[in-house]
Amino acid sequence: MSFFLTSVGSSKGANLGGLAGADAHCQKLAEAAGAGNKTWRAYLSAAAAGGQPAMNARDRIGNGPWPNHRGTMVARDLGHLHGDTLEQARIGNLITKNNAISEKGAIVNGVGDKPNMHDILTGSQPDGRAYTGAADHTCKNRTSETDGTARLGHHDHNGGGISWKSTHPSSGCSQ
Repeated sequence: MSFFLTSVGSSKGANLGGLAGADAHCQKLAEAAGAGNKTWRAYLSAAAAGGQPAMNARDRIGNGPWPNHRGTMVARDLGHLHGDTLEQARIGNLITKNNAISEKGAIVNGVGDKPNMHDILTGSQPDGRAYTGAADHTCKNRTSETDGTARLGHHDHNGGGISWKSTHPSSGCSQ
């Protein structure tokens, strides 16, 4: 396994303690699931701030491949994951409700399920890169549960857009 959706959040909304806190959360969940033998990174982009350059989610996660808990290959490489070429975009990856599962191998609720939990926090544009400009797409780079908004994707490709990486902004940063 090298790809999963987190089974639980931080209970602080989008305040994950920055990228380091988000990575630590993923590492902890992977270790509890018996997959802690590698370094885990959250698929999150960060805006340039405090003299630090922007960070692209796609640059944080390695080159693939990304099998899920069941061994299903959700994407072979970065191009396949992001649809970098017209052909790759046409074919698509296997990030779907049935394949974008938790670290425990559980299906994460999507459209039609109660509660619907298909929003995934990415802060990323459709190509997996950070947004530029003054608008906040990251809830202050994952340090606020009160100020800003975050860019969300839909793991099930349903409801308001089809991108698993970038579908719409959140209504805020709270849980």
